[in-house]
Amino acid sequence: MKTKESLWNSIRRIAAVVSLSAMLAFLFAACTSNKPTSNEQKSGVEEAVSIANDAYIYGYPLVTMDMTRKQFTNVAVPDAAHAPMGQVLKLRTYPAVDNHAVTAPNADTLYTTAWLDVSREPWVFSIPDMGDRYYLLPMLDGWTDVFQVPGKRTTGGKAQKYAITGPGWSGTLPDGVTEYKSPTGMVWILGRIYCTGTPEDYEAVHALQDKFSLVPLSSYGKPYTPPPGEVDANFDMKTGVRDQVDAMEVNAYFNYLGRLMKTNPPAAEDAPMVAKMAKIGLVPGQDFDPSKLGAFDKEAIKAVPKLAQVKIMEYFKQAGTPINGWMFTTKTGLYGTDYIQRALITAIGLGANRPQDAVYPTGEKDADGKEFDGASKKYVIHIDKGQMPPVDGFWSLTMYDAAYFFVPNPLNRYTLSQRNKFGTNADGSVDLYLQADSPGKAKEANWLPAPKAKFIPMLRLYWPKETPPSIIDGTWKPPAVTVAQ
Repeated sequence: MKTKESLWNSIRRIAAVVSLSAMLAFLFAACTSNKPTSNEQKSGVEEAVSIANDAYIYGYPLVTMDMTRKQFTNVAVPDAAHAPMGQVLKLRTYPAVDNHAVTAPNADTLYTTAWLDVSREPWVFSIPDMGDRYYLLPMLDGWTDVFQVPGKRTTGGKAQKYAITGPGWSGTLPDGVTEYKSPTGMVWILGRIYCTGTPEDYEAVHALQDKFSLVPLSSYGKPYTPPPGEVDANFDMKTGVRDQVDAMEVNAYFNYLGRLMKTNPPAAEDAPMVAKMAKIGLVPGQDFDPSKLGAFDKEAIKAVPKLAQVKIMEYFKQAGTPINGWMFTTKTGLYGTDYIQRALITAIGLGANRPQDAVYPTGEKDADGKEFDGASKKYVIHIDKGQMPPVDGFWSLTMYDAAYFFVPNPLNRYTLSQRNKFGTNADGSVDLYLQADSPGKAKEANWLPAPKAKFIPMLRLYWPKETPPSIIDGTWKPPAVTVAQ
């Protein structure tokens, strides 16, 4: 007879490899071993686990967003990577090659971000004149939907002022200030400003960043000094957010989710899910009440976090479109009731844009269907004349190691993009070389250094064209990565 602890360790291991239906059957058997059972009891356990599993997936974005908010804002004053609530964080350089704080970093834009609580009062966000520079400032609600996205594509380059208001706010705004209503009290402005990475361009972007401003509506038009941020000394600032969320025990997770839904209410179309969650004692704005569960149910749902996490990651196989060895999706930024898609994007790409703003094809296999390996092979991406990634913003190709970090190399080159001057073939086509060693001086302008190990190439298409050829409608496809002959 297994101890209770070893039993649940077994359940967690099994949850990593089995289907939902098989897991439910195992859970029921584990919880009712050597006890008289009935079809009604079995049905109750299965229903409780199924609802809890769905509720976990439904709430995963909101819990993850709030944990991310805490880690970004748990400081008294801004530093290089954090800023208190209601203050603008200005990242001044691309991430260093040895910076492993964030996976899949980019070497194309400088982030300008802020976290707001608009449940108490609106905040006025002022954007300076951006001229012709490409930028976008997606505003995410607590459920990770991009509810507004001012930027070059949508609102142009002139100076702008927006009042970001909460779901229950109504009132009068000052002249010249446009209202953007957030569905939730939590708002993440996840801005990106294009930068070439030269000292001169860094300086130009820094000057723009310094002109952004955030003030509460009550202080608009008055002298305003942001107060020091509130610091929670007990909050873990080192462990990754995803690891912290995934490690939460089920009751603590549902308690957290219930409280968050007070100021980050479910959408109207979530009513069926809200009704379903109430059956297990999970009600928006309230602590989780497991008294609605039977004794078996309370034990069974302890395995739900691991079970739901496996289901989320398994959905990766269905969420994207595999084309020529690249995997990507255009179902980002707005999710409706597609809760599993929303949870997956939260897990692997929190803060994803709407597809009209960015699509991110990620290389999984070469043209022969094999994983990329820079230790033994050299690769080429052949792009026919006139077939460069079709964008109105910019495109880039980034090299990552197997853990989605930059690859150290003698050129300090981590991307190729349209700002590079490529060598062309006689017919006007371009060959890009993905390999560990230099292809030779004559071809080095087209070389993206790879590690002598497994690697992952990623394309970024910012403001992809929506008329053919377009990655959005499938009339443009990323070219296959072939093994060099």
